[in-house]
Amino acid sequence: MSRGEFEDYVKTLRESIGLRYSPVAVKFIKDEANMPEWAKAFVKNRRVRACQMLMDAKHGENAAITRDNFACPAAASAFGFSQLPEKISSGELLCTLGLFLSEEAGKRTMEVMPRLKEKYHAVVASPLERAEFQPDVVVIEDVPEVIMWLLLADLYEEGGRHSLSTSVIQACCVDVTSYVFQTGKTNASFGCYGCREASDLKDDEAMIGIPYTRFPKIVEAVKSMKEKGTIDRVRKKGAFRVYVKMKSRKSGKG
Repeated sequence: MSRGEFEDYVKTLRESIGLRYSPVAVKFIKDEANMPEWAKAFVKNRRVRACQMLMDAKHGENAAITRDNFACPAAASAFGFSQLPEKISSGELLCTLGLFLSEEAGKRTMEVMPRLKEKYHAVVASPLERAEFQPDVVVIEDVPEVIMWLLLADLYEEGGRHSLSTSVIQACCVDVTSYVFQTGKTNASFGCYGCREASDLKDDEAMIGIPYTRFPKIVEAVKSMKEKGTIDRVRKKGAFRVYVKMKSRKSGKG
């Protein structure tokens, strides 16, 4: 896979549904020897959370995390870099923050949180159009309507129904990254306490993680829906406009 093909994918998505930011290419790296040189330098100079790594990449930067520069213990545990701190695993911190009614509810949530079983040395992220590696996952942050088209595109060829998975906790590190990597399933999330505090994710934005193995077909499906007029027809809101006119006439205002 070449950078030119990545650029074509991004161009197609921008022309078909529009994108606020670059799609983010995410790769899990087993050995330090396989890390790009820029990633080794990044890790030495900047501590970062998973949500901030995705944020930097969607704005055009390269970013990387290892156990040495990870600034979020919950995400570090999700990526298999370290054990979950007792205050988090017990639910105490989550309850203190007001995220759950009781420590038991917080504990139960953390017990079922997907975590990588296999050990990886690093996770790297780049804007897709500039990526020098084949991603494991592509993450896109955008308005819910754009996420909707991508979810539909994932069903375009075979049909079916999505069963989205989230605890509304660890949205960036689990919901759209490690969970997608583990399961090979596309997943969407509305964000969480952590990423909405620590990154620039806006109030009107959500996110989606797509396994790279499915990404090319999703791009082609979006392109097809655009060419068939499906996307433009919805965005013109014809049925809504007809309803407004009818409602206006009946109320005597038209």
